[in-house]
Amino acid sequence: MLNHINATVLTRGIMDNNTLAKQAHKHYKSPIILESLDNTLNSIKSIDIQSLDNHIHHTDLTSLDINADEDSNSNSLETCFLLLDEQEQLRVKTPQHFISCLRITDPRTKVKVVAIFGNTGEGKSYTLNQTFFHGQEVFRTSAEQGSCTLGVWAAYDPVMQVIVLDTEGLLGVTRNENRKTRLLLKVLAVSDIIIYRTRSERLHRDMYTFLGGASKAYKEHFQAAIQQVWRNNEQEKPPNSLGPSVLIFHETIHTNTLQSSAGVTESPEDLLRARFAELNLECDSFSSIKYIGLQTKGKETSFHELKTALQLELENTTVRSKRHPEVILKTLKGLNDKFSSEIKSTPPHLYLKEYFTCQTKCQSCNIGCSLSMGHCEAGEPHTTSTRCKYQHQYENCVYLCKQCHKNGQRVVVKQCGLPKESFSGMLNYMWSGYEIECRNCGIIYRSRQRWFGNESPEERAVIAEIVHIWPGVESFFQERNYLGTNNSAQRVVDGVTMITDAVGSVMSQPTKVVSNWVTDIIAPSYWRPNNEITECHKCKIPFAPTATKHHCRECGEGFCEACSSRSQPVPSRGWMDNVRVCDDCYKEIPPSLSNEGDDTDVRVRKYGEVVASSISAVASALEIPKGFIKDSVRPAYWTPDSECLNCEVCSNPFGRLIPLHHCRECGKGVCDDCSVSKKPVPLRGWHEPVRVCDNCCNK
Repeated sequence: MLNHINATVLTRGIMDNNTLAKQAHKHYKSPIILESLDNTLNSIKSIDIQSLDNHIHHTDLTSLDINADEDSNSNSLETCFLLLDEQEQLRVKTPQHFISCLRITDPRTKVKVVAIFGNTGEGKSYTLNQTFFHGQEVFRTSAEQGSCTLGVWAAYDPVMQVIVLDTEGLLGVTRNENRKTRLLLKVLAVSDIIIYRTRSERLHRDMYTFLGGASKAYKEHFQAAIQQVWRNNEQEKPPNSLGPSVLIFHETIHTNTLQSSAGVTESPEDLLRARFAELNLECDSFSSIKYIGLQTKGKETSFHELKTALQLELENTTVRSKRHPEVILKTLKGLNDKFSSEIKSTPPHLYLKEYFTCQTKCQSCNIGCSLSMGHCEAGEPHTTSTRCKYQHQYENCVYLCKQCHKNGQRVVVKQCGLPKESFSGMLNYMWSGYEIECRNCGIIYRSRQRWFGNESPEERAVIAEIVHIWPGVESFFQERNYLGTNNSAQRVVDGVTMITDAVGSVMSQPTKVVSNWVTDIIAPSYWRPNNEITECHKCKIPFAPTATKHHCRECGEGFCEACSSRSQPVPSRGWMDNVRVCDDCYKEIPPSLSNEGDDTDVRVRKYGEVVASSISAVASALEIPKGFIKDSVRPAYWTPDSECLNCEVCSNPFGRLIPLHHCRECGKGVCDDCSVSKKPVPLRGWHEPVRVCDNCCNK
């Protein structure tokens, strides 16, 4: 019966001594009373009530007290303390207070810092307790759903001379996830060794994301900040530029770890670095990365391999040496003060607009369309409520009728009197100007209404509106009117360039085509045709394909320069002035001008030579202002000549042998070989075939 009484105490824990005494005297046996869990009590045969009461108060039955868990936790938490709270506030103000909380008796002690990271609920606190404190619950653990570690807690292991930091878990419920992540990154920066604890069948992306971001943050922000803190506090030599060592402690149940998955030539660390590279993440800021995998199917978690790896890293001083606790606190305080501004919270949501919203973005302002995917197939154009910005290469500006705009209507105006494709039509366009027409108001502007003092269209008749440029959509260009960036002047200059280039080449060293044209069209009838002249009539030296052929005005044969360098009048042929004659026809005594012959046959040639001389002078005169005019009237989307150093297609440098041209579609500078194609470019206002580069021609 005593056994039954004791079992009642163990199972219910609510009966007082009087109740136990009554049951002992009445020898009552309840069907729900079980055998005692304490074998020593099962062997007791007789005991009085007083001894039973004493036994109850002196055995381990205090574990049934509802306050026992709280008291035991409070006793274990005496060895750890809150270092940083959730608001990134440092709870330890002075180095002396920090050393006192760590219970370091010798102020000359140098230590290393080990911090643990991982998702919430992965057993980080339990891992630290088992690894450093022989299983003693220094860092609090809990079986509840809520996080048991908020902020950053610290404890000191005097055996290994290590400051151990327990951190708040990732992916936990928090008001500001960004602030928590920044807090963890600052703790990682001051650590010498970090343990990333994960219990999952496979390594998840969140581990790579956190470590990759930590590596980048350390290299771009923390590295220089830490060295600056050390210099400001006049500490010893600043630490190495490399970050902490990383130990990835991966525990699985059913799947293999990386040790068993790696090939003969690939280590787990090689696989990890390859995965970082696949995800476009960095890990080069860490001094080392080591993987510790453990498969625990049907057995307890062993921390032996983790302890061994930690011991090796703690003894390694090639990258990080031990430091005074005072230096560690000052470093953490310096980083916390520098990176403590307010940060916005961006809680994750399952619904993201990128999942369902149209992914097309404006080429000018890079703002995305706000409609759902597939709206183009339904006949809805791209749209967004955000205003666009002007880009000169796109000329994304349309003009609206000012009067209609005042009346609440959006009417795109149209330009009338566009220049014709002929050169005379373009000159007439420059003389007469253009008109702007509104479909409601009629003609609202004339650019040549007066000889001078004409107002601009923006001042008088139209309103400029900046519009979006959606890729693959031509509706904008169909309504664009080219009021602001007109290319008609460039078209005129192109015509002038063509003419001046042609007339300039008449009296220059003629090419074979020009030479044939000159000799065949205006040559006298007694001249030998140019295509029949293959060698000099006197010296018999063959002419090169590009050699200059001269005709003697006396005999009409073809000669080289050396054999026809003399000149004198040839009145018998109608040449009354000094003209070119060959050496054989040259007379020491000039012929008498009284024997003048009929010049009808050579009159065309004589006029042609005068015209050619005049055209050469005109070409020289036009060449000077032509360059100035070109720079002044080129469309805005053209790249300036000063910035065009190499061909956009073949990258050959421009020079005397490789002249510069502009593609009428993209406006880039290209050479002649890379812009031989022509096609209309209505998007830019070129309705007739014009020069385009090979890149634009192949689109």
